[in-house]
Amino acid sequence: MKLRTARRISQVFFFSLFLFFVFVSDLRYYKGYPISLFLELDPLVATATAITTHTIYKGLLWSLALLVPSILLGRIFCNWICPYGILHHFIGWLMGKGRAEDKVRIESNRYRSIYQTKYIILIGMIIAALFGSLQIGLLDPICLFHRSMTTAILPTLNLIFPSTFYVRQNFYVGGWVVGFFLFLLVGMNVVIPRFFCRVLCPLGAFLGSIAPAALWRIERNPTKCVDCDLCLKNCEGASDPHTQLRKSECFVCFNCIEDCPEDAISFKFMPPLQHEVTTPAVPARRALLGGMLGFAFFGFGRTSGAQDRDYDKKVIRPPGSVEEKDFLERCIKCDQCIRVCPTNVLQPAFLQAGLEGIWTPILNNKIGYCELNCTLCGDACPTGAIQRISIEEKTGVGKFAEQGPVRLGTAFYDHGRCLPWSMETPCVVCEEVCPVSPKAIFSREVTITKRDGTDITLRRPYVDPALCIGCGICEHECPVTDEAAIRVTAIGETRSRDRRLLMDGGVTNSVRELEQRKR
Repeated sequence: MKLRTARRISQVFFFSLFLFFVFVSDLRYYKGYPISLFLELDPLVATATAITTHTIYKGLLWSLALLVPSILLGRIFCNWICPYGILHHFIGWLMGKGRAEDKVRIESNRYRSIYQTKYIILIGMIIAALFGSLQIGLLDPICLFHRSMTTAILPTLNLIFPSTFYVRQNFYVGGWVVGFFLFLLVGMNVVIPRFFCRVLCPLGAFLGSIAPAALWRIERNPTKCVDCDLCLKNCEGASDPHTQLRKSECFVCFNCIEDCPEDAISFKFMPPLQHEVTTPAVPARRALLGGMLGFAFFGFGRTSGAQDRDYDKKVIRPPGSVEEKDFLERCIKCDQCIRVCPTNVLQPAFLQAGLEGIWTPILNNKIGYCELNCTLCGDACPTGAIQRISIEEKTGVGKFAEQGPVRLGTAFYDHGRCLPWSMETPCVVCEEVCPVSPKAIFSREVTITKRDGTDITLRRPYVDPALCIGCGICEHECPVTDEAAIRVTAIGETRSRDRRLLMDGGVTNSVRELEQRKR
């Protein structure tokens, strides 16, 4: 079997496997199913989260398995396994220069200095991670592809083929930005083959930093080589196999071996190092620039105060989320939690959570609400930014009764918009839909005289902050649809002691009385 055929079979298999995990909507209902397999295989995700948190989430230990072939063979992941790289490879062949004449293809596959950019990006992200700002997910190919499929591709396909991927049509705020970015990167393959992989990919740069240590490498025999440059015709990584191989750029596609008419290129065990460029070609000044950019990103993002006193009240995190600072040290912006959410309440943030929180998940209660008996977001999270909790722990029953339910925030009324309060119109929707027991929303009857002189009895609603869990169903179901008369904010959330609403931590006299009655 030819190496090219073997590679194509591998590409079809792994790309199909990725699509299987992404497209089959029923997977969201199977806890523990490996929908995060590719994320857990990502060594850059494991390394970056280990730097920011000083721990390795157990699911990410699978990434160690990927380092073995990288140490033995080089960047084999980029061209044989990576679904995002496979997408760019196919589009580049179909729409770019993959089918042009030999001379054009040879020139398009020569190494360019712009390919250093990915190493500068990697250095910047690693420096930011050292200070506790995890931004790998912005450009990591697996995170980026998951995010693109979740917020742009699947909703669009479901709009065209209703109920194919979602029971209901999902909407994502800012999804068009993610979709446009995906098409921009894919479209750049027309200009530079494998543009993202060669120029921007931080995972490729990470594996390229390991690749020079590979035991098996491409070797060119200079006595047989006639300098025809045909080895460049299908070179995926623009690694210059016709001169000194740039091992950090080589995708191990083996195309050069099959394209060489003189059999001057082979794959050998530990060939002489003088026949190759052994390290990534990044000048020290540009590496320093990458470090400065990473430090600046951290500094500008952290000093904005978006995590602390100036936090946005609308930044409500999913149930089980760790404290905000720790959350930003763990969240890789893959949007797995957003994809499995059954009510579409989880949305990718833009600047609501500050510069560091771009594309992290927040609740938007106008679109959905947090289902009381659902913890799928924690099951899908590969890094522990959202902890895996049980339904009992979330609802505060059984052995978790003492600590109480998980609170996402607290609901507040806008009396100027509430129908019973300001418009003399009966409405008890919020009280009816409140899922907790006893209900966090209660009402009191009042009799008022209308403008025409007639009396009317209304039930005016109130919120007991000690019972409210911030699920947002009241805001979602409020008949005042443009801006609900009751809205949830992040104050009172369980994960942060600094954002407590009640001085006693949330236990009011009414709750104590209820507990005493139960005894």
